[in-house]
Amino acid sequence: MTRAISTANATALAARRLVARDFIWFVVRDRITGDPVTDGYWSDVGTVSADVIDPDTGGASTRTFHGAGSLISISDIPLVSSLTVQNVTITLSQVADRVNDLLRTYDCKQGQVTIWRGHFDPATRAMVAPAEPRFIGTIDEAPITTPKEGDAGSVIITCTSSTQELTRANPDTRSDASQRLRAATDNFYQDTAVVGGWQQFWGRASGNIPSHNGFSRAQIGAAVKDVV
Repeated sequence: MTRAISTANATALAARRLVARDFIWFVVRDRITGDPVTDGYWSDVGTVSADVIDPDTGGASTRTFHGAGSLISISDIPLVSSLTVQNVTITLSQVADRVNDLLRTYDCKQGQVTIWRGHFDPATRAMVAPAEPRFIGTIDEAPITTPKEGDAGSVIITCTSSTQELTRANPDTRSDASQRLRAATDNFYQDTAVVGGWQQFWGRASGNIPSHNGFSRAQIGAAVKDVV
């Protein structure tokens, strides 16, 4: 499949003068107040204010991202047309103060993650168009391991795409109480708890309503025989 990109990106790409950079935005929680805390990183040096496409609104917004001393690598993000749940790992520097503040001070479990890909014109060093979102999901794990002396330390954050929400089952179904919470006068499920015990007569035969779909050939033959 092909990815839809802006006209500016397509023109610069055709001219072979694009340099790609990745941008990551985290939304975690304050452990005491529960308020959201945001932080951003990008795969280059210094601090930059970059325009990105907001995946919720589709409009462009400007956010601040901090340099590559913190962001080391991002695993491949497959381009798929299905609703397959994607897993992405983000590797950050363990010695960066911002990373330590993000992961140790705040609660990152199920925090939000958005990854964009932006393209720069190397001649002007300007982004040719707002960065496009490539991944939207949540943080599953963010372990911090202490390396042995002389070894390199890093933080590997495991993220799952938001399509995982589509796999969740809702246990609150076929309930009269839950249905009336949505609409007090909706009695569609009022007999759900007792309908299994109803007696259904067919000729001279009677019994509970079957729980499976339809009747077997033997049941239909016996019922017709009773009627005849």
